[in-house]
Amino acid sequence: MTLALTVYSATFMRYALAVTPRNYLLFACHFINEGSQLVQGYRYLDWHHWGGKEKAGQSGVLAMAQENAKAAEEKVKAVVASASK
Repeated sequence: MTLALTVYSATFMRYALAVTPRNYLLFACHFINEGSQLVQGYRYLDWHHWGGKEKAGQSGVLAMAQENAKAAEEKVKAVVASASK
């Protein structure tokens, strides 16, 4: 989907400037979307193909995230239990 949105945004950035009168607001929207999709594509490639998972596992980031998720889950359960009384 990221690849499709990248191509879509690049195409319609061009058409936003090709129409008369030029639509700079539409160009800006597609420009922001293009940048966002490129960043997401880079993040995907970094995580799945360039060793991002392995680096995160070695540095303990995944274990820390799991601990934080369990703590948040316990807080939610406590709030739900207190609200149901």
